[in-house]
Amino acid sequence: MSGFNLLSVVIPVFNEEDNLDELIPRCLSACDSIGIKYEIILIDDGSKDSSPEIIGRASENHPGKIIGVFLNRNYGQHAAVMAGFKESRGDIIVTLDADLQNPPEEIPRLVEAARQGYDVVGTVRKDREDSLFRRISSAIINKAVQKSTGVMMHDYGCMLRAYQRNIVDTVLECDERSTFIPILANNYAHTTTEIEVRHEARRGGVTKYSFFNLINLMFDLFTSMTTFPLRLLSIIGVGIAILGIGFGLLLLLLRIIHGPAWAGEGVFTLFAILFIFIGAQFMGMGLLGEYIGRIYNNVRSRPFFLVKRVTGRDFNKGN
Repeated sequence: MSGFNLLSVVIPVFNEEDNLDELIPRCLSACDSIGIKYEIILIDDGSKDSSPEIIGRASENHPGKIIGVFLNRNYGQHAAVMAGFKESRGDIIVTLDADLQNPPEEIPRLVEAARQGYDVVGTVRKDREDSLFRRISSAIINKAVQKSTGVMMHDYGCMLRAYQRNIVDTVLECDERSTFIPILANNYAHTTTEIEVRHEARRGGVTKYSFFNLINLMFDLFTSMTTFPLRLLSIIGVGIAILGIGFGLLLLLLRIIHGPAWAGEGVFTLFAILFIFIGAQFMGMGLLGEYIGRIYNNVRSRPFFLVKRVTGRDFNKGN
């Protein structure tokens, strides 16, 4: 690919002290093998362990190659990646998790695919070392994203991805507060591809995605990429109305046939119908609240994150 002079590797970090001492040398070795200039941007997302100190030492030992971006508190993975995008200067940007489940040695393969001109290079994890629940939830999310976006990528949950500079610049122009970067990037990509990559068990530390975090992520995905749930509310409402009318006619018929004494004068049946309608209303109100809350967050236009300091960058040389 012409004009490909600098590679940026963006890695969000949150309490990964057990992995950084292995992650950083492996990333340096993988990037050295490509044979071009590169920068590895480690974004500390408000870690409470020794991750900031490890990143700081690495940026001092490898100035220009290791860039440390330190956020003043924890903002979440999405905000950390956006902070890395903003700091990046590369023609190709690769994102990677810090837990070493996706080996850094796969970076050259993504760069080679990006050199062929693809706007986005996705990855598919082979022989996943995840729990059954995470694999099932991931499969559901991937199918939903494929239906909503029309882009037939098979593993949106894998952080190991490559983006062209123009795609990252466009993503940075978006003011959405809750979104999913792979989906957002695919909205602007003209050509995409996928490659298979290795997947390993977490080397150290604990996963940052609990059961409730995964449920929250699924809500974020569905409400950020499509308004179909709102349309589904209308469909469900029409269905409930039809069922209600049909059931009312059935009650009237049974009352004529059996008299008012059947089924406790119909009181329990009416309560059952009432509960169905109340439940449907609360579900609808909750879903509407999700969308209204996102509108509220967006119109406030508050910054995604606050960068406390940046290390490893030679500002005098501009690189």
